[in-house]
Amino acid sequence: MRPRRLEAVLLATLVNCALITGTSVAEEATPGFNTKIPESILTPDTVDTKVGTLKFFDGIPDADAAKALFANLDLNRGLQTILNGMPASNFEAGRRGHIALGQEKANQAIIFDGLMDSSSLFLTGNAGTVYLTMFLDLERDGPTVVEIPAGTGPGIMIDSFSRNIVDVGPPGPHKGNGGKFLILPPGYEEADLDGLVPQGDFTIAESRSYAVWVLLRGFLKDGKPDYSSKLFREGVKIYPLSAAANPPEMEFIEGTGADFNTVHSARYEFFEELHSVVDREPLEFLDPELRGLFASIGIQKGKPFAPDDRMKKILVQAAKLGNATARALFWYERNQDEFLYKDSYWKRGMIGNSYEYLKDQGMGGRDIDARAQYFYMATFNSPAMVWKLIGKGSQYAWGYLDENGDYLDGGKSYKLNLPGDAPAEKFMSIVVYDSQTRSMLQTDQPYPNKNNKRDKLLTNDDGSIDIYFGPEAPEGKEANWIQTMPNKGWFALLRLYSPTEAWFDKTWRPGEIELVE
Repeated sequence: MRPRRLEAVLLATLVNCALITGTSVAEEATPGFNTKIPESILTPDTVDTKVGTLKFFDGIPDADAAKALFANLDLNRGLQTILNGMPASNFEAGRRGHIALGQEKANQAIIFDGLMDSSSLFLTGNAGTVYLTMFLDLERDGPTVVEIPAGTGPGIMIDSFSRNIVDVGPPGPHKGNGGKFLILPPGYEEADLDGLVPQGDFTIAESRSYAVWVLLRGFLKDGKPDYSSKLFREGVKIYPLSAAANPPEMEFIEGTGADFNTVHSARYEFFEELHSVVDREPLEFLDPELRGLFASIGIQKGKPFAPDDRMKKILVQAAKLGNATARALFWYERNQDEFLYKDSYWKRGMIGNSYEYLKDQGMGGRDIDARAQYFYMATFNSPAMVWKLIGKGSQYAWGYLDENGDYLDGGKSYKLNLPGDAPAEKFMSIVVYDSQTRSMLQTDQPYPNKNNKRDKLLTNDDGSIDIYFGPEAPEGKEANWIQTMPNKGWFALLRLYSPTEAWFDKTWRPGEIELVE
């Protein structure tokens, strides 16, 4: 009886093990194994993929498969570097453009006395405010003072990854009353300032990068730029803290009509722009994940960017794909949150209403598609451009498509109705941009925009305004017409400075861009 009892015990044990493992006793073992192996974890000897047919020996890729896979990996990492590195290359292109125009020192600034026109390649620049723009070099100059006069409009300071450092003007700490900022280099301790800071009320802000982009906006008065131009020329002072006892005189470089480029490359040179930023800035400027991504294609601090012929060919392709992907993100929606209204083609200034591109208040992490989309078409971002700041900040809406959902064609004519009582205390404007350069559209009109506080626009009986777009002005409507060019695409940006409640509660909303012919 004992042998039979032992046999029964062993059988019961096997059955229990089968129940636990989910394997039937009757199942045959997978060839080459002692047990049944799930098919989902096995790799067949041939696998058809978008990079070709890959061959394996018992899960081991052959040399040709490995070569194809590594090339694909390099290509994808190059593509992701484009999409994730755009805030830095965007910044670097702006810095190089300023240097080309002669702005290199802390006491030098580019000023658009006659407003920015379409001569300058500047991502979604504005023809309705006086710009003053310049770059700081905190590695060279150390802590730097930026004095802002009262009456300055919303301004911005950003680091080399286009991250906000501090807002200026009404949304900033001085509430539009003017004041002094002391911008510290990365890692600089405030304790090191003892005995160095002169008398005065300073707002201290630390940058995560040595290079800092400062952009100030000045409002028009009586429809003219003269007031803000004089305000900046007489009231803006920028100098190293070390020169506070005897600050150098400001030097202003005229930007109006200047032909210069601040737009990052859409080709291989993009990676060189990015490398310049990574190599110049502190290691901690970027988090380890981004540093690792960039380093995977040869962009690393302290090392030359010198890809071999194989890698350079791959990166040339990655640049093409990166540019194409950014344009797809720009012109086509991937989620309905991009739209301002349920039944409209107007898009938000920033998807998710987050200047940090956080998805679902950060629960979904960083919305990397939203960030790539934004920095392909724009340069600056700040809380004041997103948050509900009645009478202080700014708000934006992007018009990419007509009422039928078709892209805007410069050879066709369109009409946009803007209701009366514009929800903007300072001004509302509509600016037309080139689909290639994302800068102001170049036509016979140097300023391709209309501004409700500057331009003498024809008004309808109900107080609304019709804006016309097309290659030819509609008869009798010339004052409300923005010229476009046949065989060229375009898009529009609606700006509201010092927005009112009617914008946020959506009791005021723009009409759709209607096709006229």
